[in-house]
Amino acid sequence: MTTTAGETEEQSAPAWPDGRGPFVVLVDASSRLERQLIEEWVATASADVDDPIAVFNIPPSRRRRPFATVDPSIDERLHEEDNPLLIPVRVAWLAPERDGMRRVTVRDAFRFGGDPRDPNAIQQRTIHARHKDRVRIVVGEPATRSDLQERWRSSEGRGPADGTTFGEFVALKAWLALERAERHIRGQRYKAPKFLVEDLFWSRPFQHGVTDLAAAEGRSEKRMQRRTLRYLKEIAALPTPYVIDMVNHATQILIGQAHQSVDYSADELHAVFELGEKDPLVFLPSHKSNFDHLVFQHVLFENELPPNHTAGGINMNFFLIGPLLRRSGIFFIRREFKDNEPYKFVLRQYLDYLLEKRFALEWYIEGGRSRTGKLREPRMGLLAYVVDSYRRGIVDDVILVPVSMNYDQIADVGSYADEQRGAAKERESLAWAIKFITGLRRRHGSIHIRFGEPLPISTRIGKDDDLSSEEGKLALPKVAFEVSTRINDVTPITSTSVVTMALLSSGDRGFTVDETIDILEPYLTFIADRDLPTTFDHRVASRAAVEEALEALRENGVVTRTDGLTETIYAIGPEQHLEAAYYRNTIIHFFVNVAITELAMALGVIDDLPLDEESIVQRAVDLRDLFKFEFFFSPTKEFEDEIREEIDRYRIGDAVPGTPVEVDIDAMTPAKSPVVLRPFLEAYYVVASALETFGSATVTESELADASLAMGRQLFAQGTIRNSEAVSTTLFSSGIELADNRDLLDGSHSQRADFHAEIEAALMAVSRVADLREDDIRGNEST
Repeated sequence: MTTTAGETEEQSAPAWPDGRGPFVVLVDASSRLERQLIEEWVATASADVDDPIAVFNIPPSRRRRPFATVDPSIDERLHEEDNPLLIPVRVAWLAPERDGMRRVTVRDAFRFGGDPRDPNAIQQRTIHARHKDRVRIVVGEPATRSDLQERWRSSEGRGPADGTTFGEFVALKAWLALERAERHIRGQRYKAPKFLVEDLFWSRPFQHGVTDLAAAEGRSEKRMQRRTLRYLKEIAALPTPYVIDMVNHATQILIGQAHQSVDYSADELHAVFELGEKDPLVFLPSHKSNFDHLVFQHVLFENELPPNHTAGGINMNFFLIGPLLRRSGIFFIRREFKDNEPYKFVLRQYLDYLLEKRFALEWYIEGGRSRTGKLREPRMGLLAYVVDSYRRGIVDDVILVPVSMNYDQIADVGSYADEQRGAAKERESLAWAIKFITGLRRRHGSIHIRFGEPLPISTRIGKDDDLSSEEGKLALPKVAFEVSTRINDVTPITSTSVVTMALLSSGDRGFTVDETIDILEPYLTFIADRDLPTTFDHRVASRAAVEEALEALRENGVVTRTDGLTETIYAIGPEQHLEAAYYRNTIIHFFVNVAITELAMALGVIDDLPLDEESIVQRAVDLRDLFKFEFFFSPTKEFEDEIREEIDRYRIGDAVPGTPVEVDIDAMTPAKSPVVLRPFLEAYYVVASALETFGSATVTESELADASLAMGRQLFAQGTIRNSEAVSTTLFSSGIELADNRDLLDGSHSQRADFHAEIEAALMAVSRVADLREDDIRGNEST
């Protein structure tokens, strides 16, 4: 980690600010010693100043009292006819220097006094006597009375609400100026809105909104003020340097305990933040683990960047952990608030404030953690709020930053598998958090963070666009899907993911290390030919690297190892399929198009359909519709071109319109559709089978989900479906969504039977692909 010079080098006292008097010094002091130090600085720094100097105490920003205690004499002085220059001053207390950086560690939480940056009166005297290098005079940017008065009276922007005195406004602006000045000493990693209630809650837009809400709901303004203030305190993050330091120190320990490294490009990260100097940033990471937030915040911390304000579910606001998360940068949102207009108003105002002040936002585009490994369908809620802020002119633009969070292995995968098998999600609590932390004791390889191409909202949605039109309603989903696609594009293929894909493609039997290398080779060729992103050198599959990956999977229960007389055998058993499939699914999007191309050709062989290029492409488009709730696809025309490109990769000879496509089967080996598509098709087959049992009766989604789980267990036990991972509540949900999209939840029995037959035909085609030989395609001409 690096440190700014301001954190380590002893600085001389600041000079008296440039400007013409008279001068009014606004003293932000929480103790007699601080006042004394400031008075000494004023006397020394202004020794050569001839203009009059007046000194006033404003309410201390630390351990502060309400606005009502602002000294009335400040108002009296500021209403005189002259135009004084106001100079805010405070004392900053720095943390001890440790390893070249001033920071607080977890150990400080257990020492008398707590945060060394906010010492009490007794500690202040001790620090001043023994560690003068930790004591700094901070001078905020001065402002004239006339400038501040114009801002106070302004009805535009976030001016103060009616009833706020000029003295109260001046005190708030002094606090804010001092926070900015102190940040130059402490570093950008501690940038946070400290005076949220005073700056946001008492602003004109907020209070005018409260007035409107009170009138709409027939309540008094005082009552609505109390309600919205309660919501603001419930939602808002309150990052503090003390907790930011402690949480990041603890995260560093946990990362070192569970992972080899965090792999990312610091240059790319800083390039993104350069974009944020003009427009606010919204980071949209994929969500693999509860560790995601801590890891990403730690990356920002070690690069001296401010913490993101990260949205979290209110379920995470539980005893002990919730307050720590709130003070490290998480703001909490209720899961449901559709009919609560005051809550929606407060959330909108809070996001407006963060965007306007250019505090970086972060939330998970998927809404929750992926239980299957692949990216979930994006959620629009918070993105809609941000787009609304942009369209209302709160900001000129917003930069969306896709982020891929990927792990060699994660501690959560076992619980994800249990949930897919029907177990209830474990409720978040202190005991749950302790269990999660203790699960990090095992080694899980490295963490890989990649940044997708940033997406300015203005390039996709105009401020005057009609979002209520048929085309306009698609604008927001298109943006969300584009972000998701950009996340997928930069998600790196890990050795764990490609090894599990290779093993899952070869049935339940076991393999030696050398046999595993043979199975891997065509996958590595596929990756190299397409120049896909990896965390390893895909040109080399050394025996040591493959054995290391297999052993890492064994240590975490994803594969079993059998030490025989002459060979060591590694295998993925049926009970381990869901865990192994999780890692395969993190890279499955790279293989979907080729798998669909295979399936489109195989369906033509089975049903004796034309095998010319256009017919294959059309069947691929139909399959795209079948899997539209499972994967992210390009728009139809682009998708058709992508399928033609896949056909060309394996075509023998030149393309001749209207003639059967001849394919080099050896080049397509191993077939991708069995390992990529069969688990999902089998899950859909389970849903279709369960749906048929209801005859023509209307069925709810929850009823169908329960029936599918029971049917899945039955069909797997009977051997009708091959993959235990297909018995998954998560995969069933996509099949149920597809059935609902086709109006089958209240459809006729014959419609449901047709759906069942469609899925069954696709499954038969996948089985045919698994045993595909060159003559299967070429022989179609004579069939």
